[in-house]
Amino acid sequence: MTGPSDREIALLSVSIDLGAGRRGVDMGPSALRIAGLGGALDHLGVRVRELGTVNAPGPETVTPGGSDARYLDEIAEVCGTTRRLLMEAMADGCFPLILGGDHSLSIGSVAAVADHHRARGEKIGVIWVDAHTDMNAPETTPSGNIHGMSLAVLTGRGAPALTGLADAIPAVDPAHVSVIGAREIDPAEKELVRASGIRVFTMSEVDDRGLPACLDEAMERATRGTAGFHVSFDLDSTDPMVAPGVGTPVAGGITYREAHLICEKLSRSGKLLSFELVELNPVLDQGNRTAQFGVELIASALGKTIL
Repeated sequence: MTGPSDREIALLSVSIDLGAGRRGVDMGPSALRIAGLGGALDHLGVRVRELGTVNAPGPETVTPGGSDARYLDEIAEVCGTTRRLLMEAMADGCFPLILGGDHSLSIGSVAAVADHHRARGEKIGVIWVDAHTDMNAPETTPSGNIHGMSLAVLTGRGAPALTGLADAIPAVDPAHVSVIGAREIDPAEKELVRASGIRVFTMSEVDDRGLPACLDEAMERATRGTAGFHVSFDLDSTDPMVAPGVGTPVAGGITYREAHLICEKLSRSGKLLSFELVELNPVLDQGNRTAQFGVELIASALGKTIL
């Protein structure tokens, strides 16, 4: 299989913060571009197809709707548009690179990658790098924020307006899904995680076994009988000392080098189908340093090496 840098990159920004509890992550894609993403991609020598930006309405202009799934209709529309644009690009052989935006956008991006390969008779895996498992359901969520439900939706549980966006329910088989770096899970959410069939590598396990061993197991799981895997990298997976510009920071996260190791190993596997970076909040950042870090991670995922 060719690597991401061997294919045209389909670059899509998804400007949305409706799924989050704090304003600001809708500006994440712009912050990444300001931090030098274009130059980093040029330096790698990749061809880029600019897909533009999917813009969600501001929360000031729409009503939240039900308290158990806030802004459901608007998020479903953004995810549907995201799915359509990415599927069109993948039909032309492009590698999807998605900039977020809150993690609800993954309902559309992962559905696109899964449906593209499903049409070819293939399955995909998912590696979800996150301080949270995002496995809440409307009946368990303490906040109603859909960015905390996105992985549950993709594995078959959630509002029909979201689970129905993919061509099949679940969009991805939980047996091929792993979360890396989790360290904050809501009490009721834990039962859903245990029953779901996904694999969660908590930070305790990462500390105990080491990141390379956990990552190797996650990749084996994600590639067992699949065409490869989608990577969803939430910047709150890293420690706030490294990435302060996130809306839901949790102490004790992945280090700077561990984050790069994840991206480097996933790139070297030859099985990376698509990559997204989400939950950058420039309002909370310090001198755009989290955005600059995000650009570095994207470069590592696309094949940049130290030597």
